[in-house]
Amino acid sequence: MKFIVSSSSLLKHLQQINGVISANTVLPILEDFLFEIQDKKLSITATDLETVMRVQLDVESKTNGKVCIPAKILMDSLKNIADQPLTFSIDKNFAVEITSDNGKYKVMGENPDNFPKEPVSDDATEFTMTSSALVTGINKSLFAVSTDDLRPAMTGVFFELKTDGVQFVATDAHRLVRYKRTDTKASKNDSFIVPKKPLTLLKGALPNNDDELSISYNASHLFVVHGNIQMTCRLIDARFPDYKVVIPAENPYHLTVNKDDFQSALRRVSVFSNKSTNQVALSISSNELQMAAQDVDFSFEGNERMGCSYNGEDMQIAFNAKFLIEMLSAADTNEVRLELSTPSKAGLIKPSEQEDGEDLLMLVMPLMLNN
Repeated sequence: MKFIVSSSSLLKHLQQINGVISANTVLPILEDFLFEIQDKKLSITATDLETVMRVQLDVESKTNGKVCIPAKILMDSLKNIADQPLTFSIDKNFAVEITSDNGKYKVMGENPDNFPKEPVSDDATEFTMTSSALVTGINKSLFAVSTDDLRPAMTGVFFELKTDGVQFVATDAHRLVRYKRTDTKASKNDSFIVPKKPLTLLKGALPNNDDELSISYNASHLFVVHGNIQMTCRLIDARFPDYKVVIPAENPYHLTVNKDDFQSALRRVSVFSNKSTNQVALSISSNELQMAAQDVDFSFEGNERMGCSYNGEDMQIAFNAKFLIEMLSAADTNEVRLELSTPSKAGLIKPSEQEDGEDLLMLVMPLMLNN
């Protein structure tokens, strides 16, 4: 088996799927890329048994065949080779010889028959979505996913498909994000939970444009196809909590602030907060917002004030500043609105204006005030 490929093109394609490979794998073969040539098309596959990603590119080749090549040494060598054609020659013992303009490199490949088979999309339901809609949905929800393995349902993003739109929901029990798109519709009402890792990989591999994606799912797997890149991942087999019951129906007090100013002030003040709680207390009156943080153990204290627009009773309420900063990053507007009711009930954060066909709602639980 022999083929010729551009070094920079090969590296670019490998970088799209390299993130799938785990640092500590259970099977040595999982540290490899599977190279497969069929009619001058090279398919490269990487897997960690849960997620499979595959890219395709054109190569010069007279024969078909396949081989497994160790990922790390291949990536490390390609990063240091200038853009040029490389010739790969593989013998019957899977020894790989790579020839460049001024060098020869040898690496021992492995038997491709030992590479795990990828899942097939039997009984899959399909729908389409623009690449930017999926990337935006992932970006606006992924940060709120839980890292607690004892609650597997919360360690992924909940996709809620409806005939009038698609919702992305994520929660870690302290905060919740619900992002809805009405420009994408499913053929029937359905739902599934996608783990964090494949969504992070998708976000990096997909373009943020209006390219159409083919997305399909069955009881156990999700399949996403865009041009020459494909991803398959196992879905989380658990029941997502009923998130609708925690969203307050009516939060009568509305606070409007400049998003960037509020985020910057929180970053400065939170430096002085207790590192385990990141607590920042907000004192809100009709046209002024005061932020205060302290760490009693070290006698640290930080205070700031800024202008705001607020209608409601004067209030003191405390939040985890780290959560607020991350949530504010998900809002794409100059101003954000905090909807509050009492210091012990969840606050809602919404962009002051929403794009047509989009609806973003973020909920954050307050902390007990340090008196």
